[in-house]
Amino acid sequence: MRLASALADLVLPSACAGCDGERVPLRQGVCERCVTGLEALTPFPAVPAPPPVGMPSCVAAGAYGGALRGVLLAYKEKGRHRLARPLGALLAGAVAQIAPDRSRPLLLVPVPSTARAARERHGDHMARLAAHTVRHLRAAGWHADVIQPLRASPRPDSASLDAAGRTAVAESSLRINAARIRVLRREPTMRRTLVVVDDIVTTGATLAAVVGRLREANVQVTGTAVIAATQRRRAVPGHLAALPRQGSRPGVRHKFGSPNEG
Repeated sequence: MRLASALADLVLPSACAGCDGERVPLRQGVCERCVTGLEALTPFPAVPAPPPVGMPSCVAAGAYGGALRGVLLAYKEKGRHRLARPLGALLAGAVAQIAPDRSRPLLLVPVPSTARAARERHGDHMARLAAHTVRHLRAAGWHADVIQPLRASPRPDSASLDAAGRTAVAESSLRINAARIRVLRREPTMRRTLVVVDDIVTTGATLAAVVGRLREANVQVTGTAVIAATQRRRAVPGHLAALPRQGSRPGVRHKFGSPNEG
């Protein structure tokens, strides 16, 4: 396998998804230097400033920048879908901070993509990421699964709106799948952990909208988790210390270990 991968790299060289470096040895489409940086990421609480009304706690795997930004963009915009596996491992590390009890059922609700976004990206990128995240969590001992009780209809551009306006627009675009909501209601809230997951948090409007729609359907959300958080936020003094560090959770490890899977 290694020889075949090395030969393929010579014939079809790929740039590193993290830094765009060319003709460098790659693991999961990422060079050794970027691998080191990505594997050193530690989940942290991400709080938009100001936080949207009703948004629960959010944990991010890392800050949106450097190699993490490059890998996310390569996955979402450049069709490098194999990066979903290591990105799922990063997201699993963030989810683990919200769901410390491995004996409780854990449900992930990915933020849904619009039909247009799914077409442009050759599939729902968050549904794919959530599936990989669940595999990592199960391997580490969680009873995890994915459920998609919402779908996203087209929505107008909200770039000029404030956080409250963006949340309202996002919430109005979300539609409830009645059958899947009934599945969620069957299980008492106290017996499970439900986490909404997304790739990036900026203002928190999308996450707040998803949580709001679920609450309207009498489904309680424990928290939210993302792969990356942009710089427009504030830290919560003392809160990080209350969350378990990823290193204290054997089994949930973000490994970029397979060669040339760009």
